[in-house]
Amino acid sequence: MNPDTLRQIVERNQVWPVMTAKYGVENPVPPWKTSLDGLCDALDHAACDADVPSFKERRDEEDELCATVYSEVPYPESQLVALAHSLLARGVITEDELQQRLSVVRARLES
Repeated sequence: MNPDTLRQIVERNQVWPVMTAKYGVENPVPPWKTSLDGLCDALDHAACDADVPSFKERRDEEDELCATVYSEVPYPESQLVALAHSLLARGVITEDELQQRLSVVRARLES
């Protein structure tokens, strides 16, 4: 599985080192990294009806996807797309929902 939305994200190459160089940002850690870490923590403790991966499943899937499908994507972006990939594959979020959320964030950033 390599959803179109994730493929497009990877192809855009909007990784943190490229963005920091483009906009003159000196912070070595992307501002969204803390949100990603928080989301991973929340998933690790989730108690819901969705097919949410356990900590071990999530990390194993992340390791496998980062070594194969997303091997050209640097960390932490690879962690982000691997998590999205896993959540899409499990039906926790649909590709349409992901695309809609990405559009909302992009509109906010570009305003």
